[in-house]
Amino acid sequence: MENIEKSLKIPPVIRMTAAPDGKAVVRFIGESDICMSACKALEETGAALFIGSDEEDEIRRALGGFIAERRVPKAVYVRGAGLFALGADIAEALENGYLFTGVPAPDKPTEKKPSGRAAGRIAIVTGAAQGFGRGIAEGLAGEGAYVIAADRNYEKAKEVSLELNRRYGACRSLAVGADVSDEESVKGMISSALQSYGGLDLFVSCAGIVRAGGLDELSTGDFDEITRVNYRGYYLCAKYASEVMKLENRVSPGYMTDIIEINSKSGLDGSKKNFAYAGSKFGGIGLTQSFALELCGYGIKVNAVCPGNYLDGPLWSDPERGLFVQYLRAGKVPGAKTVADVRRYYESKVPLGRGCQPKDVLRAILYIMEQEYETGQAVPVTGGQSMLN
Repeated sequence: MENIEKSLKIPPVIRMTAAPDGKAVVRFIGESDICMSACKALEETGAALFIGSDEEDEIRRALGGFIAERRVPKAVYVRGAGLFALGADIAEALENGYLFTGVPAPDKPTEKKPSGRAAGRIAIVTGAAQGFGRGIAEGLAGEGAYVIAADRNYEKAKEVSLELNRRYGACRSLAVGADVSDEESVKGMISSALQSYGGLDLFVSCAGIVRAGGLDELSTGDFDEITRVNYRGYYLCAKYASEVMKLENRVSPGYMTDIIEINSKSGLDGSKKNFAYAGSKFGGIGLTQSFALELCGYGIKVNAVCPGNYLDGPLWSDPERGLFVQYLRAGKVPGAKTVADVRRYYESKVPLGRGCQPKDVLRAILYIMEQEYETGQAVPVTGGQSMLN
């Protein structure tokens, strides 16, 4: 990987060498003489492997040969990098890792092997503290994924992660504070996923903001902030997520991964007095199509999901900054006197008669993950409000 520090390429190399189908977790345990000595002492039993170089080719050669002759080790110590524990799932990886440290393992996930349509997949969801992002994080965890819940609001992201761990067992989810518009913050988010789970199979770019207003109302500052988060943020996330995914595909040719932008129906149709948001979402589809063409040779599918309005979510219903309030103040809905008038107006525009829900978006994400022959698409999930030509 060119832009992420060299040591962080080690977990994906170990993971994909040990399990070319991605059905494994690699956990970074630490670097110490005790770990190294324990690893060397257990090498003869086949439980561990010591590798004297942190070069990718040497790791693949040494680990691949060890597996061919013996079995998948419980842990690998890479000189200059540290101890990495392997397992078919996070519980096994933790159990194996702590065998080498003498520290009792934390509580294990209630499901030894996660099940569901996303079982064992390692996923990052940005904007996971609320709204669609939270619903997607919850849904993916329910389908068996390991979920890194990332958000600028770390405290709320932590609440989401703790709840997922309560439901599905310790270490199923990790909370990360991340500003998608900040390059170093995005790098740190990716690094957290690699150290905790050893790879990245799905990146859901959901973080976004909305500021409504006409040309004579919206400030330049608000316009720049929308562009910075919604457009630049997606670019940065795809840039660094794809580095990991390229590496996984190089180690295991044919392995496929996904980058999915949560776009909007406003990325399919213009939006009166909401031009900054709509423009950023139109741009997001342009990025999606371009990334898809660039990354398809690495087994990376890039698609967008374009939801209709989540009328029950905080983006719309927040009493101070929600879109119902913003649109009422901006005069976006002719004749509307109250927030209830604005809601009824938007409900009336949907042929299926309701707002979009996180479960609707989750189903589209799962379809995209399972579909191996689709990339560069913008999938409407709008209740018929926006239809492709």
